[in-house]
Amino acid sequence: MSKRPPLAKVNFYFILAAHLLAVAAVLYMCLVQFSWWSLGLGLIYGFLCSLSITAGYHRLFSHPTYKAHGILRVFYLFFGAASLQNSALKWSSDHRIHHGNVDKEEDPYNIPKGFWWAHIGWVVSQAPEPDLSNVPDLQKDKMVMWQHRNYLLLAIISVGVVPFCLGLLWGDPIGALLITGFLRLVIQWHSTFSINSVAHVLGRRPYSLANSARDSFITALVTMGEGYHNFHHRFANDYRNGVRWFHYDPTKWWVWTMSKIRLTSDLKRVPKRAIQNARERVKAELLARKMEKAAATAAGRSK
Repeated sequence: MSKRPPLAKVNFYFILAAHLLAVAAVLYMCLVQFSWWSLGLGLIYGFLCSLSITAGYHRLFSHPTYKAHGILRVFYLFFGAASLQNSALKWSSDHRIHHGNVDKEEDPYNIPKGFWWAHIGWVVSQAPEPDLSNVPDLQKDKMVMWQHRNYLLLAIISVGVVPFCLGLLWGDPIGALLITGFLRLVIQWHSTFSINSVAHVLGRRPYSLANSARDSFITALVTMGEGYHNFHHRFANDYRNGVRWFHYDPTKWWVWTMSKIRLTSDLKRVPKRAIQNARERVKAELLARKMEKAAATAAGRSK
């Protein structure tokens, strides 16, 4: 087993502080001042930031599964910065490495290293210098590069300044900051992190048995549709994660809806026949494994 890297102290102490401030937000609402406006701002921010990660960082920048108008790209980059999960450039680079090395040592959030490593351990551990050679397309994107260069400033403005100033409008700047800036942030973190951890241990593998990625309605429910992870790893170039009509995938619905008002276009879909073939191959492989196991059991009893 490889030796775990040393602690990334800045990340560790910031994440610890954010969790403590999230607890402070709950106590503030219960003991000091409760404001529906502040709570509502936190919920709206949570939706916009989560969408910017799922539809923006993930399905647009990491996997160019559709094209987006400049207005939408600015929206994704601003609220993506408010998610404090690094710039779109760095996030996409890590994610592409993950897809190319699932369950291997090179995978940044490698699930064989353990559930908590995949969930948050990798975030608070020192990583090697980033190699951004796998995102040449994004390095040519002026908006993405501007966000990358100004990520810290955007994060401070979107997480701290905007919620505090909006809270002044209804007389609760501290509550707005604590709820929107930190309680929302911590909840969103664990929602996103669950894709790297829960989605690799909980659920079914109907499209591929090649890696640990799994489909689960439960994970999809808390990640705006990202929980159909087995399908995604098999067909990463599809703008949908929940491909079946009954799959809960708000991100898919968002991208499709935006196409009707011409803010998104060129939505990529895997042919139905390819999806069906993948399902049939998995069924055949599972049947072969079952028969092989039965034959081995029978042989053991005959000895």
